[in-house]
Amino acid sequence: MATSKPGSVNMLSTSHKRVIIASSVGTMFEWYDFYLYGSLAGNIAAQFFSALNPTSGLIMALLAFAAGFFVRPFGALVFGRLGDMVGRKFTFLVTIVIMGSSTFLVGLIPSYATIGIAAPIILIVLRLLQGLALGGEYGGAATYVAEHAPPGKRGFYTSFIQITATFGLFLSLLVILACRKLLGESFDTWGWRVPFLISAVLLAISVYIRLQLNESPLFQQMKAEGRGSKSPISESFGRWGNLRIVILALIGATAGQAVVWYGGQFYSLFFLGQTLKIDPVMTNLLIAGALLIATPFFVVFGALSDRIGRKPIIMLGCLLAALTYFPIFKGLTHYGNPAVEHAAQANPVVVVADPATCAFQFDPVGKKVFKDSCDIAKSALTKAGVPYSNQPAAVGTVASVKIGATTVNSFEGGALDADAFKAQAAAFSKELSAALNSAGYPAKADPAQVNWPMLLLLLTILVIYVTMVYGPIAAWLVELFPTRIRYTSMSLPYHIGNGWFGGFLPSISFALVAWTGDIYYGLWYTVIVASMT
Repeated sequence: MATSKPGSVNMLSTSHKRVIIASSVGTMFEWYDFYLYGSLAGNIAAQFFSALNPTSGLIMALLAFAAGFFVRPFGALVFGRLGDMVGRKFTFLVTIVIMGSSTFLVGLIPSYATIGIAAPIILIVLRLLQGLALGGEYGGAATYVAEHAPPGKRGFYTSFIQITATFGLFLSLLVILACRKLLGESFDTWGWRVPFLISAVLLAISVYIRLQLNESPLFQQMKAEGRGSKSPISESFGRWGNLRIVILALIGATAGQAVVWYGGQFYSLFFLGQTLKIDPVMTNLLIAGALLIATPFFVVFGALSDRIGRKPIIMLGCLLAALTYFPIFKGLTHYGNPAVEHAAQANPVVVVADPATCAFQFDPVGKKVFKDSCDIAKSALTKAGVPYSNQPAAVGTVASVKIGATTVNSFEGGALDADAFKAQAAAFSKELSAALNSAGYPAKADPAQVNWPMLLLLLTILVIYVTMVYGPIAAWLVELFPTRIRYTSMSLPYHIGNGWFGGFLPSISFALVAWTGDIYYGLWYTVIVASMT
């Protein structure tokens, strides 16, 4: 293995390039799938959760997305143990095959309209398999590259793995844009499946490249000397000395890193499209542009961490996010859809209702129909992307929506049959839309009013925060644990942080927004967790 002195010029040998590419290409592919699902959450909701109302449907689609993140820690245990006992290369191959096959099959699942409840069940099962595979993927990639890195270069070398996560998002956005352009209106009906089916090609390439790998030299040496662990899980988490470091790594590193990561790249994507109603193609182009500009900073901060340490850079990224997320997202509204901002100031929307009749509009089994007047009003406003506040009313009061000086009365649908409810809901929606339009609330963002350069700048700042917290994290985690239990020990805190704290961010944030009516309220989740870290 080639060596270099700490502080020397960052150069990659041919063998090191091969190691990084082989490790990273699979990581890129796996993130491609997760970002693909996140970007197409609206299409997924329409295809597999069509039995729910629009608000619950979107939240359920995001929760199905989060289901893959929920099982990632379990994948970390299963594949981390396998990687520490059998080897890094073998584990690499298993995780990529499971992930790739599951991704491909998502593109083949019939819709809810075709096979009913079986459709979302199959989707969630595939999401769980993908999450298990990813739980074993990242720790292996980080460990494998770090164990090939020369002394003093782990931050620089492992930062290239971090780039591939962003490349995965970038690739998914490009594929989606190309499919939308080529397929037109057919994209929303069946064309959304094409990006998932294309993953079969990526899987074949990834497996071929990983077959060319040799085992990690440090792992080979450890096995040859008989120093391997016979029980990586109990040694990692059953001994307080190591468990304490695992807990610190979770609370003091990966939790904050995760929410800044998902807030800057995922929540911003949803915020632009779902809340500000900016054209989906332009939204994807803006995110892609920000990624293109900021991605080199993964390597910049990874290399810098070799000189000044990992912790200062990651902590600064969390601090900046906690301090600036609210003004940045308010800036996105100001420059992205100023009509919403102006309308909210001139004609604020208030839902006046008996609090006891206002439900948290989330039904995981899809059998509850929200027919109370408060729920009907809030569902319509949330679907329209209109911010609102809440005003309590007397018990038994039928909810109403105040839009400036105009009041639109909701209706109680509990006693109505299906046809009558549908007709009444249509009449209410029409009256509400007319009132919102008169008050200046746009159905979609006006491209002529969008300040594209400022949006790109703000999104780039968010992604730079991502590079600060994510660029050095792999090297930091690898260095905390010994070789014999490294794969297992580092994978669990990483995937609890990213799988649970980060993976549930979109669904938690959007549920909070739907609950309060404040389009910025979901940011509190990121701010609180980043501040904790």
